[in-house]
Amino acid sequence: MQFKENHKINIKVKNILFFLFAFSFLMNPLLMFAQKEYVVVIDAGHGGKDPGNLGNGYKEKDIALKVALIVGDKLSKTKDIKVVYTRNNDVFIDLWKRGEIANHAKADLFLSIHCDSHTSNAYGAGTFVLGLRGNKKNLEIAKRENAAIFYEENYEEKYKGFDSNSAESVIGLSLLQEENLDKSLAIASLIQNSFTSKLKRHDRKVKQDNFQVLRETIMPSVLVELGFLTNKTEGRYLNSKKGQEQMGTAITAAVLNYVGNLKLNTVNNNISENKVVGSIEYKVQIASGKNKIATKSYNFKGLDDVERVAVGSFYKYYFGNTSNYNKVKQSLRVAKSKGYTSAFIVAFKNGEKISVHEAVKIQ
Repeated sequence: MQFKENHKINIKVKNILFFLFAFSFLMNPLLMFAQKEYVVVIDAGHGGKDPGNLGNGYKEKDIALKVALIVGDKLSKTKDIKVVYTRNNDVFIDLWKRGEIANHAKADLFLSIHCDSHTSNAYGAGTFVLGLRGNKKNLEIAKRENAAIFYEENYEEKYKGFDSNSAESVIGLSLLQEENLDKSLAIASLIQNSFTSKLKRHDRKVKQDNFQVLRETIMPSVLVELGFLTNKTEGRYLNSKKGQEQMGTAITAAVLNYVGNLKLNTVNNNISENKVVGSIEYKVQIASGKNKIATKSYNFKGLDDVERVAVGSFYKYYFGNTSNYNKVKQSLRVAKSKGYTSAFIVAFKNGEKISVHEAVKIQ
């Protein structure tokens, strides 16, 4: 009899505890999503037999590694961030392998760290995202970083048809990489702002260009040029413990800011899923760049109703806004017939960008 009574009491206690536990989630839905782990892959450029640039006798591979380890150590102290390194010592890693590491880890962010060089006395920090094409000066930077390909075994076979001197060889973007461009621009802007506002580094802006290591990834990705080793003052700073600690701290602050925004978006998106399906919009992205162009038909080869949207310091230009997938496919054909051969379809749900596959599936 006593056993039965104790058993009933235990069941009641468990039921009460379960109710309180469930009630706490209902009262605070943010807790439901607090356990997601955000994976950040940190890539120290060059390494091993590839020293990178050797401006003023400093080694790019060593400085990039030290800053990468500082960033990784600081990020690891945040409980819901997992850090993965492409290398944590002085070894050579193929460019394709760096991307594979990030893809295999299902990273939320890929961060590649480098130092720049130039024949002039250039200085300052810059951040790059993968772009359709860059200007001649930026292409030269991309060519230098892409030169690491030629340290890889069987590079002729792995990069068959690739010409490091050709912009066309480093332009081929996948749709998924383009869909990640918004987020890449967001984290790049945060990093650049951290360098310039907190450390007062000379601002070389956020740029788009054709880095092979960024082409290999399928998540938001950025490449950071910490500064110029060929500039005596900047090279000395980047080679110092103080400089490395400051640059690493600035990058960390930007990444934490970015992940914080991802958390908010994750919560908002999941909560909205529980309400209504919402409205779906399809558009054709016809252009992207830093130039703010008036959305007049004569500026877009006769296309009417072009929409301009600011994304960080860049602008995106859309055509053919519709909720009908078949109609947007027709708009895509029109855009391509006008010469926008790299145009592609994007989708939005309640104003938030989602994959086209997901939008079609919802409808």
